[in-house]
Amino acid sequence: MPESVYKFIELVGTSDISWEAAAKKAVETAGKSLSGLRVAEVTKLDMTVEDGEVKHYRVRVSLSFRLEE
Repeated sequence: MPESVYKFIELVGTSDISWEAAAKKAVETAGKSLSGLRVAEVTKLDMTVEDGEVKHYRVRVSLSFRLEE
């Protein structure tokens, strides 16, 4: 494996459908402006609640990508 340098960023994705949809949205949105995406790790799950019902799912994602030399 050649030597490489990776950077980690933290993202928050939201969805009114599921945590999975929220995570997918975060990664796919980042992929529009970042190249070399490598690993996405879900670090936190939470949701917003209104009147006793879940309104939004939120996912915190740590995403790594390779820096260009």
